[in-house]
Amino acid sequence: MAALVPAPAHREPGARGRLRIADRVHARIAARAAREALADAWHDRTVRGGPPKVSVTGPATPSSPVTVRVSVDLPFPADLAALARAVRDRVAADIRTMTGARVGEVVVVVERLVAEAAR
Repeated sequence: MAALVPAPAHREPGARGRLRIADRVHARIAARAAREALADAWHDRTVRGGPPKVSVTGPATPSSPVTVRVSVDLPFPADLAALARAVRDRVAADIRTMTGARVGEVVVVVERLVAEAAR
């Protein structure tokens, strides 16, 4: 008869292994967050800007923060500072919530201002 082998002791989650989330995952989350942050600003407009472009610099070590750069088109006229702040805050919150990563910096670059077409 085979001897029973005791089950291994459960270790703390951090001691069992590591989780590495690819930069492209952070980029997709950031792009979606930017689109959602600007959705109301574009809602009643006939002319719209292009999709956000995102680049992410991932952490060098698991405890390092993630840096995100988001390039967006914004409607004009509008409160540009408020829209950029909304994008920055939403991107940081969504990445932190969905991945648990520390977000060191979110840089929002306004690529283009899109005026409403003349009627």
